[in-house]
Amino acid sequence: MSEAAPGRTHCAYSRLMPAHTVFSKGFFGDAALDYQARAMLGRSTHGASEPGEVLETLDRIHDHASWSQQWSVTATRLQEHAGRLGDGDDRAGAAAAYLRAASYWAAVVDGLAETDDETGLRAAFDQHRDCWDAFVGCSDGAHVRADTPYEGTVLPGYLLRPDASGARRPTMVLVNGSDGALTGLWNEAAAGALQRGLNAYIFDGPGQQSMLFRHSMPFRPDWEAVLTPVLDMLVARPDVDADRLVGYGVSQGGYWLPRSLCFEHRLIAAIADPGVVDVSSSWFEHLGKGMTGLLDRGDRAAFDRDMRLATLIPHLRRTLKFRARPYGAGTDWFDVFCAVRDYRLTPELAARIETPLMITDPQDEQFWPGQSQQLAGMLGDLAHRVEFTAAEGANFHCQPLGRARTDERVFDWLAHRLPFAP
Repeated sequence: MSEAAPGRTHCAYSRLMPAHTVFSKGFFGDAALDYQARAMLGRSTHGASEPGEVLETLDRIHDHASWSQQWSVTATRLQEHAGRLGDGDDRAGAAAAYLRAASYWAAVVDGLAETDDETGLRAAFDQHRDCWDAFVGCSDGAHVRADTPYEGTVLPGYLLRPDASGARRPTMVLVNGSDGALTGLWNEAAAGALQRGLNAYIFDGPGQQSMLFRHSMPFRPDWEAVLTPVLDMLVARPDVDADRLVGYGVSQGGYWLPRSLCFEHRLIAAIADPGVVDVSSSWFEHLGKGMTGLLDRGDRAAFDRDMRLATLIPHLRRTLKFRARPYGAGTDWFDVFCAVRDYRLTPELAARIETPLMITDPQDEQFWPGQSQQLAGMLGDLAHRVEFTAAEGANFHCQPLGRARTDERVFDWLAHRLPFAP
């Protein structure tokens, strides 16, 4: 759609790109926008988007700036619609509309996170969470707030349950990626867990969403320091079966969850979607040997000088700023790249893992190619690597257009290790 400006006729558009080849040709010429478009469309699997709303919004988007602008229009319109439904008697309709509005506001946040508009970012994030909380509030008690005490503060979280009975159930703990919203976790595994009688616990950890935007708390590589207090909180609840806990790590969570399993052994099974053994590889891929050498030698001045020159390119500066922010190293590029290097799972650490781990391995993985195979090799018989392909509509990072197929394989594998509640 990047080739067809808003207002062009269908005939003009069809001469540029046959509409039925969008899966292979892409929604946008820009790879980042194309991936985000696929992810948003894929969230319709569990109601976190609506195909017509997504496609109509994409029709109005032609660059990074218009991405946030146009999703804001759609999110505002739907949020108002959800409010009208909530004022009436259709709580189910209001819940569905609030969920989609939360997802669309998350798209606004994604776009603004790559800009200097801090005020707009905070406002969009607040709208996202307001809509999410309204969705939770429409669940008639099935979904509840459940924060985790953590180092003198709390990590905001939600225990999503199939109903409000309070029955003791197996529970899936979801670990998000570097910049994912809660609505992404809903689609990636939480909704599938609820459909099969499990609870799903979702939360913001250090450096993620609310902990970054509202509290400026950065990432940490030793995620066992996060997962352990989360599990401590959950096992103390009467509606959580402490003997039937499983984990799901999505995107960069595919590093954090396996890292946690080196030290935390209360999960009886886990999924890494995909497997990540070295977060920094996606940072260093385009750095070049010269720049890497400066980093290895500790030449801060030369490294920062060359990075300042490189970031004169607008799209590179935008992407690096967005990705660097949660690592807590400020604007010093030497410190940023040194910090990212700590996010590695070594074979010595992986040898401590005792938990069976399913590892997704999508074709065309663009961020950490080959690392699912690496992780599986480290774990031996504990690993179950599952390939996803373009031929089944499930390629690219985290299978954005193959979430139903992902659910089917994940929960089929889990069913042999975790008897589901009725």
